[in-house]
Amino acid sequence: MSLKLGVNIDHVATLRQARGTHYPSPVEAARLVMEAGAHGITLHLREDRRHIQDADLPAVQDAVSLPINLEMANSREILGIALKLRPAEACLVPERREELTTEGGLDAAGQFRELEPTVKALRDAGICVSLFIEAAEAQIEAAHRLGVPCIELHTGHYCDASTAEQPAILERLIAMARKAHDAGLRVNAGHGLNVENVGGLLRVPHLDTLNIGHSIVARAVFVGLREAVREMMEAMAGYQGGEP
Repeated sequence: MSLKLGVNIDHVATLRQARGTHYPSPVEAARLVMEAGAHGITLHLREDRRHIQDADLPAVQDAVSLPINLEMANSREILGIALKLRPAEACLVPERREELTTEGGLDAAGQFRELEPTVKALRDAGICVSLFIEAAEAQIEAAHRLGVPCIELHTGHYCDASTAEQPAILERLIAMARKAHDAGLRVNAGHGLNVENVGGLLRVPHLDTLNIGHSIVARAVFVGLREAVREMMEAMAGYQGGEP
């Protein structure tokens, strides 16, 4: 099976917001990502609106034919926006105002009751719901009980670990991907991935999509967005899919 790439374009908007200009445009970025052959566009509408703005979501939806994955906190305000725009997918993530980026996975087990109505509302609207979670049995079991069709495994710990620490973390990702697949969940992964470390993730079975943003946008500064997307897709090309 081929491994799909979803490109997070949040940090194109970060650069725009740094100067309060109208450029660079997330819409133009989404078009270039599509032209490069990626399989989806991810945007995170944060409660503090530090990068993606409300108007970006419908504009990107109208500009490209790729499925849109909306990352969102379990927030009544953001839920209302998601229900109005109906992206192809909504990935529920933890969110704190003081963090630089999303730190760790959503505690689906500990926040089960709070998540239930949000998951139901999104599913009733025909939106594919995903949970961004740690590679942990309790979290996968909670995702399954919540009735979501998809999870996204948090790969940040693997990407940030030392060479000596990575094998154990990778084995946990492998085991939890198997568990999720056996439970009937579609398995995505993301956070901290770049062309240097993505190769290790190719050992994780049953992956459908990798969602990658910051490293692609950073690389685009030097080679352009189309080429940065193509480089990542080439680095992912050796994925074999299921169990050996």
